[in-house]
Amino acid sequence: MSGQDTARRKVIADSLGVGLATGAYGISFGALGTSSGLDVAQTCALSLLAFTGASQFAFIGVVAAGGTPVAGALTSVLLGSRNLFYGVSLAALLRLRGLRRVLGAHFVIDESTAMAVAQREPGLGRLGFWWTGISIFVLWNLSTFLGALAGTAIGDPRTYGLDAAVGAAFLGLLWPRLTSRFSRGIALLGALVALGLVPLGPAGLPIIAGGAVAVVAGMLWPRGATP
Repeated sequence: MSGQDTARRKVIADSLGVGLATGAYGISFGALGTSSGLDVAQTCALSLLAFTGASQFAFIGVVAAGGTPVAGALTSVLLGSRNLFYGVSLAALLRLRGLRRVLGAHFVIDESTAMAVAQREPGLGRLGFWWTGISIFVLWNLSTFLGALAGTAIGDPRTYGLDAAVGAAFLGLLWPRLTSRFSRGIALLGALVALGLVPLGPAGLPIIAGGAVAVVAGMLWPRGATP
C-alpha cells in the first residue's frame, strides 16, 4: 500500500470518527425539539434543511421560551452566518461548480471545515470535507429522528427539568470554541447584553440583540487588544 493510500485511509477513518461522535449528538436535539413543542416532522425538517447544530438549538430554545418562529429563525440565521465565512475560505480548496457547489454548501459546518483545512494536500482536504460532512449529515438526521420519537414519549420537558437542557446543550456546543481571551471576552459581552434585555423584551429578542452586539464587537475590536 502506497503512502498516499495510507494517508487517504487515515483521513477517511478520522472523518468517520468525527461523524460518529458529532452525529450521535443529534439525538439530544430530536428529543428536545419534540418535548419543547415541535412535532416529529418539524424537528426532522430542521435537521434536514438547517443542518447546523448551534442554530438548531437556538431556534428551539427561542420557541420553547415563548418566542415566535420568526425570532427563532433570525437567531438561527445570525448564529449560522459563520458558515458563510467558512464557505469563502473553502472555495479555492473545493473548487466546486454547478450542482456540486450547491450540495457542498449544505455540508459546510465547523467539523467538515476543520477536517478540510487540517490536511497537508488539497486532495486530502477535499476528501476530509466530503467524508466528514456526509457522515455527520446522515448520522445527525438519523439520530434526530430517533431522539424526536423519544421526545414525544417524554411529554412536558418541565416535568423532568429538561426546559433548561436547551441552554445547556447550546453552551456545550459553544464552550469548546472559546479558545482565546478574545473569543471569551466577546462571548461574555454578548451574554451580558442578552441577560440585561431578558426583563425588557419578548422571548427571542435578547439572544438576537446579544448575538448582534457580539458580531459587531468581534469585527471592530482590535485582535491585539484584550477585551
